[in-house]
Amino acid sequence: MISMGFDRYGLDKRQPIVGFIVLILTIVWAITLNQKAGSLPMALVAGLMIGYTLTRSRYGFAGGVKRIFYRGEGSLTIALLVMLATTALINFGIQWFAASNGAIPAWEITSAKQALIPGTQNVRIGNISVIIGAFLFGMGMIMAGGCASGTLSDFGEGEGHAWIAFPFFVLFAAPGQYFGYILDNTTIGKIGVNVWLPQYIGYWGALLLTIAILFVLYLITKYYENKKKAAGAWLSPKSDWADYENPIPLDEKHHFKWWSWTTYHKLFIERWSFLTGGIGITLVASFIMITTNKAWGVTTPFVTLDQKIFQLFGMQFHSPAFDETAKAMSGPLLMDGGTIRNIGIVLGALIAFLMAGRFKANLKMTWADFSGYAFGGAFMGLGSRMARGCNIGALYSSITNFSLHGYIFMFFLVLGAAFAIKLFQGKLDLCPMYMPKKVLKEDITYE
Repeated sequence: MISMGFDRYGLDKRQPIVGFIVLILTIVWAITLNQKAGSLPMALVAGLMIGYTLTRSRYGFAGGVKRIFYRGEGSLTIALLVMLATTALINFGIQWFAASNGAIPAWEITSAKQALIPGTQNVRIGNISVIIGAFLFGMGMIMAGGCASGTLSDFGEGEGHAWIAFPFFVLFAAPGQYFGYILDNTTIGKIGVNVWLPQYIGYWGALLLTIAILFVLYLITKYYENKKKAAGAWLSPKSDWADYENPIPLDEKHHFKWWSWTTYHKLFIERWSFLTGGIGITLVASFIMITTNKAWGVTTPFVTLDQKIFQLFGMQFHSPAFDETAKAMSGPLLMDGGTIRNIGIVLGALIAFLMAGRFKANLKMTWADFSGYAFGGAFMGLGSRMARGCNIGALYSSITNFSLHGYIFMFFLVLGAAFAIKLFQGKLDLCPMYMPKKVLKEDITYE
């Protein structure tokens, strides 16, 4: 019965077996990691949940910009705003509780005995490094077809653009870290806004202001969406769903059974909504905050990996720019929780596609596309580390921990993304020409 469902939609019914084997091996690895450090399997579990959620819901930050431009509908953009609001609400409680018990912001810590307020590690100055870094990252995520977390999940899904972008992302992460440090310490680099909202308007004020800003962005999104509808340039949010991703109605022919195609489809194949994906990411990000005392980040482990690679060729890193990765560099790469979590994202996406029988290595590309993916990865590597964070660390985890620089990063990221769309449309596979109501759904990658 289940195999017939796979055949009906052209899905590979052998892949779930492989997916189950990968899951078992991952569990064995988690047990092994637990013998080394109890925090490592927690990082792996968090990564698995992120990767699985991103893939099941086709969720991504790059799509929040690209999708509304090409399709005129803001379902993903609105889901991202809801995710920011719900995460900010949870972080409000975490930070308030910590502060009420004597914890202090990260920049005031002078002794290992002092407790810090979780998430305040993501508060920094919004300066020229953040502006340039955000713009470069915004360009890169459009050219490469995904943001930092999206590149990892796409890598696990077998997307060729991610397989090309990822090594260039890593290769340029350490240079970006260094250039950002140098620029931060110039005269112009010291000019900027360094505001942690609770210090100025209290926790309640910070939360209410954050929600108000996000609500204004929601209104802007709806205004733009309605404008597109009026111009006849709007497409239904579900019009790009593959047939096998749509829910199977439960009626007299498809009633619930534990061992049936309907049940298997519901559990492993049916696409989750963007809103479901956003809530899922909120829960995992909160899990990370609670278990590590830090907000979720993606790209710092890329710097560590880059340094490890460069060290093989005799390069040494003595600049204070790399103090942030000194602890991770002092031990094996697979003892770093951030690295383990990123591997988990790849595995979570891989398991999701294998269980759905839809994994397929997509390596077909032109030289122009190859160059776009490579340069996109390089721009993301440079930009994320100049800004000391990507769309996760410098935007999501900064805004939801009430750092004003997160909004600066958001603005210039969107500006860079829009610039790349305009510059490369019709020239790269991931940036087709804008043709309202004529764009084929299979021509565009939104995640």
